[in-house]
Amino acid sequence: MPPIDLLVGGVNFSDLQITIKEGIPAQLDAAGNVVSELIPAVIVNYGNFIQVVVDFLIIAFAIFMVIKAMNSAKKKEEAKPTAPPAPSKEEVLPTEIRDLLKNK
Repeated sequence: MPPIDLLVGGVNFSDLQITIKEGIPAQLDAAGNVVSELIPAVIVNYGNFIQVVVDFLIIAFAIFMVIKAMNSAKKKEEAKPTAPPAPSKEEVLPTEIRDLLKNK
């Protein structure tokens, strides 16, 4: 998707986040033993959601345009005039009889 990236301007929303609670780093004593474990921060990564929605909309628009082009090409193909169908046997036999009687 490099062309799309150029069109959008290289915007990446993945880094957007809200920190609800800061994390607590691990504490070590003088001997290097772990006294308390690392408690990670509580974070809401809403940027990932926004990035996925933007990517989805771009891909959906591209697929929509492809399908729209296919449908318009199909309509143009259907609009072409076609030769009339050949007459059926029920129509051919009476005309042959008429022509034979006319020639007598």
